[in-house]
Amino acid sequence: MKITFYGAAREVTGSKVLIETEHGKKILIDCGQFQGKGLETDSMNRSLAFSPATVDHIILSHAHIDHSGLIPFMYRHGFDGSVVCTNATRDLCSIMLADSGKIQELDTQTFNRKRAKKGLPPVEPLYTQSDGTASLKLFIGVAYDRKFRIDEYTNVRFTNTGHMLGSAVVSIELREKDGIKRLAYTGDIGRPVNRILRSPEPFAQADFLITESTYGDRLHSSFKESDEELFSVVNHTCVEKKGKLIIPAFSVGRTQEIVYSLNKLYNEKRLPPVEMYVDSPLSVNATNIFRLHSECFNDDVMKVMLTDPDPFGFNSLFYISSKEDSMRLNDIKKPVIIISSSGMMEAGRVKHHLANSIANPANTVLAVGYCAPSTLGARLLRGEKEVSIHGNKYPVRADIERIESYSGHGDYLEMADYLSCQDPGSLKNIFLVHGEYETQLHYRTYLETRGFGNIEIPGAGMSYKI
Repeated sequence: MKITFYGAAREVTGSKVLIETEHGKKILIDCGQFQGKGLETDSMNRSLAFSPATVDHIILSHAHIDHSGLIPFMYRHGFDGSVVCTNATRDLCSIMLADSGKIQELDTQTFNRKRAKKGLPPVEPLYTQSDGTASLKLFIGVAYDRKFRIDEYTNVRFTNTGHMLGSAVVSIELREKDGIKRLAYTGDIGRPVNRILRSPEPFAQADFLITESTYGDRLHSSFKESDEELFSVVNHTCVEKKGKLIIPAFSVGRTQEIVYSLNKLYNEKRLPPVEMYVDSPLSVNATNIFRLHSECFNDDVMKVMLTDPDPFGFNSLFYISSKEDSMRLNDIKKPVIIISSSGMMEAGRVKHHLANSIANPANTVLAVGYCAPSTLGARLLRGEKEVSIHGNKYPVRADIERIESYSGHGDYLEMADYLSCQDPGSLKNIFLVHGEYETQLHYRTYLETRGFGNIEIPGAGMSYKI
């Protein structure tokens, strides 16, 4: 068996690991888009180092676009195998991939207008909304903790990681001539205690482990501390400064966690009397899917639902879908909270809200998740005093705040604690993916202090025979 790392190799996005078995099968674990590098990501996403038509199966750890977002591109270019994932992941992909295709079309229209002015020919979108919808016929949903046979040589099992709705460790058993080989891919590892989801659960012993390292050099504060930080930011911005609070958040996962925390403050009668808006059609649809999968909720949320049947809604919270209603938010002069995607501030409606708000010192921008180094979010967090949004320069006078513990990724202690379900002596190799290289070096050193060895940090395109 050969494994090759085609994405999230010494970087955070574009997760793709290709397994080639001795029986001639090709299995792709995750199929994610590269994100956060501007125009560079377009060429990276189009330049697959393998033919989509030759891949037999895609096994998907979860629905985030940096793990699933190239499935429609694969389908458009000849992939017609199965996409195996959990049931909640399938449901989320049913909205996220079509939405991603729509974004590809809109971005390409804008790009082609600029090319036309230069006398250049138009380019095709990476894929379309209809590609995203059509690719869903390939999906097979599988329950957690059920062994599923994908072909005569291969079984797969999904174990909850608590990172997002439907996220899972992918445990694969491959039968080869020299016996059964057990490979586990953690995908993204959630925190040991989640506001909404069940905690990560131990997974079966592996021979070879591929695991993430996003926060391999950082520690998070507790949820209680972060909820108090959120209350403090809301109070300072909306009561003391009487300004707008803009919260860029990914539509799936972070938005629901922020809403749940605000709902908790609302139930405790601590929220100031301000209106709150979730401005993202995808967030609205994703929240409805969350409501359908209460089997993924932890005991605390189930207890809350005994007295509050909707933990994602309250009287002063409004969900916005239409473009017209979104634009009207820019005319609001009173204190208000706007939650909008994307979390890295690179695309989506949040950029319009930032353009409208970032020059006013009464306002605050609150980052609640990871921002890749080259993104607008990262530039704001680094303290840049002027930024470009939609080609226009804006002075940064609003406060820029950050609460990292809303990230769905565990920190390095939490990730290593989760891996303690594995016997280090039984692991032949560990491969670190989904992290910046310097962060991975730190995490490797820490894992070695915990007894883990034979830890590789593969670069893009590197292959290993196992």
